[in-house]
Amino acid sequence: MRIAFYTLGCKVNQYETQILTQIFAADGYDVVSHTDLADVYVVNSCTVTATGDRKTRQMLRQFKARNPAAKVVLSGCFPQAFPDAAERLPEADVITGARGRGRLVELVARALATGERIVEIQPHERGEGFERMQAGSFAERTRAFVKIEDGCERYCAYCIIPTARGPVRSKPPEDLRDELQTLAAAGYREAVLVGINLSSYGKELGLRLIDAVETAAAVDGIERVRLGSLEPELLTGEDISRMAALPKVCPQFHLSLQSGCDATLCRMNRHYDTAEYARIAADLRRHFANCAITTDIMVGFPGETDVEFEESLAFAEEVGFAKAHVFAYSRRPGTRAADMPGQIPKAVKEERSRQMIALTSRTRAAFLQGQIGQVVSVLFESRTPDGMYEGYAENYTPVRVGGPDNLCGQIRRVRIEAALDGWCLGALCG
Repeated sequence: MRIAFYTLGCKVNQYETQILTQIFAADGYDVVSHTDLADVYVVNSCTVTATGDRKTRQMLRQFKARNPAAKVVLSGCFPQAFPDAAERLPEADVITGARGRGRLVELVARALATGERIVEIQPHERGEGFERMQAGSFAERTRAFVKIEDGCERYCAYCIIPTARGPVRSKPPEDLRDELQTLAAAGYREAVLVGINLSSYGKELGLRLIDAVETAAAVDGIERVRLGSLEPELLTGEDISRMAALPKVCPQFHLSLQSGCDATLCRMNRHYDTAEYARIAADLRRHFANCAITTDIMVGFPGETDVEFEESLAFAEEVGFAKAHVFAYSRRPGTRAADMPGQIPKAVKEERSRQMIALTSRTRAAFLQGQIGQVVSVLFESRTPDGMYEGYAENYTPVRVGGPDNLCGQIRRVRIEAALDGWCLGALCG
């Protein structure tokens, strides 16, 4: 029996797909590419934006058209947040949400055996525990993404994710340690800790994110620990000091900004202002040499005036992001922002996106230029078509070097010699 997976959205979704891949493979399924002919197709959906929902529908139609006899599975955040809309999609033979992923093998087997359509979406509830998942391998042989937290209780005005993912729940430290030991034994050198709201890790366990970071850093064989997206105001001075004492922690921090205008942040129900954000970014840069600050920036939030947008542009320039993901506000039913006055026309959002992308492209170029002359440790991951080896420095700078030896999976010291279009050229040291 051949099964294919298609994943939309964040690193948490990618981690969960990897777990599902392992579960189905252990049950005897032959895992193939989503471009191949399969007997079962699984779409692990994202519903952060309307574009994600559109892509989900598109892939369901595509898979059913490719093999009408196949069982097509819709899983993840979209059906969890919008169960009625998901159930109306005729191409989906099995529909599950973001909870109870471990039962998917059983549900697919039942659908294959009986031909029935199965809709099983477990609602989130207070006190639900962290679903135990442990990865043994990933498609990448150098970095392992490890989900340590699920759920969010921040209720930003634009975001449907608290509905899709439920309350905060965290992976116990002993489970994290066991998983990382397994991954280290399999040859993984870097662990990337990810979550839906990573900064809330440990809330229900009486722990904090720094406790998970220290647990990960203590695992032999894991040489680098990297963090996923962070809510800036939940990163305290003590957290930063304790992380700085761990040589394995990578000096790259993705601090979600969303807007560089205080008035917009207030309407978004974000829990910090630009002054606090700037202080935290500066504190990270003081504690971590050659530190990279990356972010997400939204444009076109309801009520965003030209003046507010200009403030956001100016702040993004002031911080000097090493990289930014810029996206236009997407109206999500069930959120406060969906009913706010002052919805911004599509053309205006597109123009603001263009301007913010142009500015953050300049700050990225300046950051890469600043890497010239630096000696960095690079974890090499792949070989480019032109025969160079490519990997990432501790601060997530993409670096390429030439050389006859196979560098994949190695961590090597590299001197940066040039900054090109989105990456740096280096030479091995010794």
